[in-house]
Amino acid sequence: MQCVARRDFLKFSAIGLGLSGTRSVHGDESNDKTKLRFGIVADVHYADAPAQRTRFYRESFAKLAECVEFMNEKKVDFLIELGDLKDQDDPPEEKNTLRYLSSIEIIFRRFRGMRYHVLGNHDMDSISKRQFLAIVENSGISRDAGYYSFDAGDIHFVVLDANYRADGSDYDHGNFDWRDANIPQKELEWLAKDLGGTAKPVIVFVHQQLDGDGDHCVRNAAALRQILQARQNFLAVFQGHNHAGGYGLIENAHYYTLKAMVEGSGAENNSYAIVEVYDDLCIAVTGYYQAASKKMASR
Repeated sequence: MQCVARRDFLKFSAIGLGLSGTRSVHGDESNDKTKLRFGIVADVHYADAPAQRTRFYRESFAKLAECVEFMNEKKVDFLIELGDLKDQDDPPEEKNTLRYLSSIEIIFRRFRGMRYHVLGNHDMDSISKRQFLAIVENSGISRDAGYYSFDAGDIHFVVLDANYRADGSDYDHGNFDWRDANIPQKELEWLAKDLGGTAKPVIVFVHQQLDGDGDHCVRNAAALRQILQARQNFLAVFQGHNHAGGYGLIENAHYYTLKAMVEGSGAENNSYAIVEVYDDLCIAVTGYYQAASKKMASR
């Protein structure tokens, strides 16, 4: 059984970091028409490493612990992190990267419910996908699955992996350009088959963005959107990668980008959200601290 190193716990606990403060809520929570409620967090980037510019890697330990405690209090149906759970040293050392991943995964496992991960590009810095997947746990999902789907309530959820180079090879030990994110043909075929097997409304999770063609976006996002938008009950995509966050609307489907947890020092610069899907399939995102709230109408 993996356990967080005692020195990590002592150094990076909320008390040790002095991360305490009032949770800022950017929206309203819950109503009696809620069908499903789940928590999202993105770009934790935990590492026992000095801050660089706006990224405070060590503080993500306490930030995520606070997030998980809150999600337990709210009793959300599940909690998902949208990629870049860990980071690395400069220069990187594989053994340290694995330790950082193990330590932050222990914090994520404090959530008392279904838990899921999305692969992000930094998750393959100095380690492989296989090494990452061997340490994390996705509830009810095979340990070797980088992309997968699951049902919760009356909603079908799809988790995608865009961490492939243009030649179709896996990101592995940093052998990639972060701007070269792709969904390979085999995954597109899997997606089409998976969607063909459900009549439920669909929500997608991915790390890199699907709603554009800039540096933060999947190179073949248009092909992926074509598969998704062919369905009348495709509702939304929740994504990370772009640390500033954002929102897009394409053909009445919603693309919500969650602001990164690692950005900024102190409890007031935390970022996570609760997503509620209502009976009429409208969606409300309630953002906490720096995360934006958004109400999204059904298609």
